[in-house]
Amino acid sequence: MSGKGESILLLLLTILSLLHWIPDSLDPWLNYPGLELWKFVNLLIFVICALLLHRRFGRPVREALRSRGERIKHELARAQDERNQALAKLAEVEARFADLDAEVAAIKERAKVEGKVERERIQLATEEEIARIREQAKKEIESAGKAARHELRRFAATESVRLAEEILKTEIGPADDARLTSQSVRELGRIGA
Repeated sequence: MSGKGESILLLLLTILSLLHWIPDSLDPWLNYPGLELWKFVNLLIFVICALLLHRRFGRPVREALRSRGERIKHELARAQDERNQALAKLAEVEARFADLDAEVAAIKERAKVEGKVERERIQLATEEEIARIREQAKKEIESAGKAARHELRRFAATESVRLAEEILKTEIGPADDARLTSQSVRELGRIGA
């Protein structure tokens, strides 16, 4: 405390101590019902103490209250900004929900068109595959037919030769064999000459 504050406090304490020595003749005036002097003295002491405390601690309290008020203002401003952002997002989401039915209808229509295109593509690919398989089967059948005809010719030739040998063995005797051999040799001699 400053020297001035101490002197005021000392003065108050002195006044309080002197109140005990007031003559009884003044007592009815000082303790008049509803206007007791001691209440005014208490009020005076309270006001002086409050002023002294305010002088001593008023500035830090005032600064703390001011800084807190600034902090609250900043928090309110930030909360207002966050609220505005949230409202903007809400409006955006509501707009998207409003457009949701149209988007769903567009997606369904697009899926229907894509399904139709895909069905047509699969149909065309299937027809091409069927044509390719038919062509391949036709070539395989032709190839198998050629192989079977060749095998049949070979078999027929082999069987013809075998049957001819059997016929020749049964019908040509040793004398016919000698005659045919000499005739073949003469013909070969003419060809070679």
